[in-house]
Amino acid sequence: MDRDFLIDLFADFGPVTIRRMFSGYGISADGTNFALALRAGLYFRADDQTIPQFEAEGSKPFQYQTRAKTVTVNSYWQLPARLFDDSEELAQLGGGGTGSRAARRVAQASESATRWRRSKRLVKKAAAKRKFGS
Repeated sequence: MDRDFLIDLFADFGPVTIRRMFSGYGISADGTNFALALRAGLYFRADDQTIPQFEAEGSKPFQYQTRAKTVTVNSYWQLPARLFDDSEELAQLGGGGTGSRAARRVAQASESATRWRRSKRLVKKAAAKRKFGS
C-alpha cells in the first residue's frame, strides 16, 4: 500500500496525516492515530462497540509473529475489503460503524482515557513526594 493510494482512499474523510511507521504508515487526524497501513493490510482502531461490526464483515484483528508466538492486537481490525472501492462510503460510515470516523472516535476515547490515567498517576506521585518530603 503506497502513500498516494492512502491519500486517495481518505480523500473524502478530511485532512489526515500519513506518516511512516513500522513497515507501513500510521494514519491520524488531529494528532490522533486511528489507522495503520501495513504490508498485511489496512487496520482501523476498534473497541467493544465496533469489534462486532468488524467481525460481521469478516474482518480479523491485527496479528504479527514473534519467534515464539503469534501476537493478536485486538485494538486494530482489518478494513473490510468492500470499503477499498469507495472512499466516500469509507468516510461516511461514522458513529458505531466500521468506517474511519468510528475508528477516529475510538482512538480519541482511548487517548483521553490514557491521558486521564497518566495525570492521575502524576498527582499521586506528587502527593507522595510531599508526604515523604522528597
